[in-house]
Amino acid sequence: MNKNITIVIISHKSKDLVINFVKKTYDKFKLIIIDNSNDTELKNFLNKNYPNTIIKIIENNGYGSAINYASTLVKTDYFLICNPDINELDEKKIIEFENVAKKLNDKFCVLGPRYKYLNEKSIKQSNKNKEISEMKFISGACMFFKKEIFDSLGGFDEKFFLYFEESDFCLRASKINKNYQINTIQIEHNIGTSVSTNDMKERKKLDELYTWHFMWSKYYYYKKNYGTIFTFIYFLPIYLRIVIRIIFHSLFKKKEKYSKYKIRLDALTVSFKGLDSFKRLKNIKD
Repeated sequence: MNKNITIVIISHKSKDLVINFVKKTYDKFKLIIIDNSNDTELKNFLNKNYPNTIIKIIENNGYGSAINYASTLVKTDYFLICNPDINELDEKKIIEFENVAKKLNDKFCVLGPRYKYLNEKSIKQSNKNKEISEMKFISGACMFFKKEIFDSLGGFDEKFFLYFEESDFCLRASKINKNYQINTIQIEHNIGTSVSTNDMKERKKLDELYTWHFMWSKYYYYKKNYGTIFTFIYFLPIYLRIVIRIIFHSLFKKKEKYSKYKIRLDALTVSFKGLDSFKRLKNIKD
């Protein structure tokens, strides 16, 4: 078993994906699973079949909050966070993160892989002809850290419930060192498949939640990193366009689109007021 790397996975109704990942990596790396959907069935299964895996159930206060908690349990020099819906991340590729880190003499903040997307424009990627390339941002779906550096930066900003927490971290990190994409490590990310549910009402609520937090987090990210005045000027036209579209879709009774823009408007209104998007982490359950 590798003694230098811990793998961290945040699970929210991702039982089957998590179990499949654990099966592939259990005897190769230390594993920490943080579940924030109160999935006792997953916890019981892992405790019974993979007893050396650390599995914790915590209150759902967002992705960044869960990662920060997981980092307090990490005892190795490095740790890798990855979404449950990541594919083609095998032992060789995980070890390659460590090899590159050592080649860089640990002079980095975040390392990330290259993604095989159907739409190559869905994320900015580096020149694939280079082994590694400096990047301003690394996707939060898969990030490799040296624990000491992660801790020194204070981890993720827990005001982000969902979205932009990794962008904020990378921006802070880039001020003290570099972030790199490793092009020799190529993986697939099946975006949007980490939460497993066949309930259409639940799926709709999740989509609404994602829309709301994307808008709130984007505003907070800009406000935090570029200032209140710039952010207000940048988002005011967006706010007004949303209002116009709400009026338009209301007049023509397009309920689905009306609802979508109403959610965006609510998120931006909360952002403008400087209100938090969710409750803070309170109780941790073993």
